[in-house]
Amino acid sequence: MKKRIHAIAGGIGFLMILTFWASTAISELFGSHETIAAVKGWILSGMFVLIPAMAIVGGSGMAMGRRRKDPPARAKKKRMPIIAMNGLLILLPAAWFLAGKAAAAEFDSTFYIIQTIELIAGAANLTMMGLNIRDGLRMTGRIGRSK
Repeated sequence: MKKRIHAIAGGIGFLMILTFWASTAISELFGSHETIAAVKGWILSGMFVLIPAMAIVGGSGMAMGRRRKDPPARAKKKRMPIIAMNGLLILLPAAWFLAGKAAAAEFDSTFYIIQTIELIAGAANLTMMGLNIRDGLRMTGRIGRSK
């Protein structure tokens, strides 16, 4: 049951961050300022699902991998704190800041600098989470090990 909860929470977290990232990129490239503001508000609201999902995946992963010492488990243990800190110290504050600036229609250079940082940090988290998913699937035997 713990494995299933871990996988579901991880999938929700990954898909939400991917959705946030893609929605941001698409709205910035093709949307109006009103669209960008709406996306930023939706992202902020989505944190009420993302944060618990990430807490569940982190807690369940630590519980399941506590005694594991194999390379995929060690790699996941190294990446998870980076993912968490990136989310808590960069992505969450950036989401609050950008939602506030967008709601006030303040699309200035500061907005776009923080937006760029957010997109880079989001891409980094997606990459690390993707690697964790791959390693988790290898650990469970659902995909083959690399040679």
